[in-house]
Amino acid sequence: MNFFKFRKIPLAWLLLSRQPLRLFVAIAGISFAGILMFMQIGFRDGLFDTSVTIHNLLDADLVLISPRSKSSISMSGFPKRRLIQALAQNEVKSVSPVNLTYLLWRNPENLKTRSILALGFNPDDSILLDKEFSKKANLLKNPGRVLFDSLSRPEFGPVEEWFKSGKKVQTEVAGKRVVVEGLVELGPSFGADGNLITSTETYLKLFPANPRGSIEIGLVKLLANSNSQRISQILNKSLPNDVRVLTKDEFIEFEKNYWKTSTAIGFIFSLGAFMGFIVGCVVVYQILYSDVTDHLPEYATLLAMGYRLKSLFFVVAREGFLLALFGYLPAYVSGQILYAVIRNSTKLPIIMDSNKSITIFFLILVMCMGSAGIAMRKLVDADPAEIF
Repeated sequence: MNFFKFRKIPLAWLLLSRQPLRLFVAIAGISFAGILMFMQIGFRDGLFDTSVTIHNLLDADLVLISPRSKSSISMSGFPKRRLIQALAQNEVKSVSPVNLTYLLWRNPENLKTRSILALGFNPDDSILLDKEFSKKANLLKNPGRVLFDSLSRPEFGPVEEWFKSGKKVQTEVAGKRVVVEGLVELGPSFGADGNLITSTETYLKLFPANPRGSIEIGLVKLLANSNSQRISQILNKSLPNDVRVLTKDEFIEFEKNYWKTSTAIGFIFSLGAFMGFIVGCVVVYQILYSDVTDHLPEYATLLAMGYRLKSLFFVVAREGFLLALFGYLPAYVSGQILYAVIRNSTKLPIIMDSNKSITIFFLILVMCMGSAGIAMRKLVDADPAEIF
């Protein structure tokens, strides 16, 4: 008697596993929806992260840009003397002018050209957080020398391979001869497939149309324990309106906001994830609705035996939870594999972090439980009077 009282029958699992083919189709459909959401959200987050690859590496507390600049792919110039004026603030330690634009790089192997993001600066300045960068920057004091981003896409040629093998790497940038004197690790983005760094002198030779007194980015370092937000506000008030002063975090958000609000890319990836969610809802609802419909006589019998409708609702809810769990696991594994393939193919930092894992599981759980909730309405039709 006590055995039957405490013994629990896994009714939800028995109902799902009774038809293995239907269960397999349900898991496949949920997994497909999960993979689609993983990929869309992964690409979207990868877009936002890679858009600020260089921004994160800059060694600066404040950044000066032109108010006309929209993003790193559309930077406008402003007078370099604004940096000199910024030095009037007692808490400003040093400033570094930086030029930035896109130039044509010629692949040294097949001679094809491709747009590359070029940064020009004074080699005596330390513009990157990498402590080893200052040593490499000294190599740029000779004209016509550049540092190549070893994380650039392979379309730029086997530069890293040739350089590490001891072979002299020469090519053309904007039709001018340059020599690769070293390698840096910056990383590609959705806006730039590759990067190179050179001295201001070489930069102006590669891009003579750039006015000598104009720069695209001004880096400002503050004394220790200085309040960057306060200094930013002071400089914005004291400097002319042809320059805008941002903290480093604001500069990063400035770039991200461009991709989020001024382009359709972020919206497209979010829409793709939403469509995956809808596809999963339809699949799960069809499976659970069919299951409830096929077993209406059994549910009616349970009601006649004294089970309450609420208990049967929990049975369907447990089916939805099991489907969410079984569908998420292959989606997660497949997402990991696809992320690795994309990283190796594109060198974009698309990673499976805890936020993505939890978010997608929550969406799949909502998808399955919501569909189960809609399918529960069919249980109301389980009338014992129609069975007996």
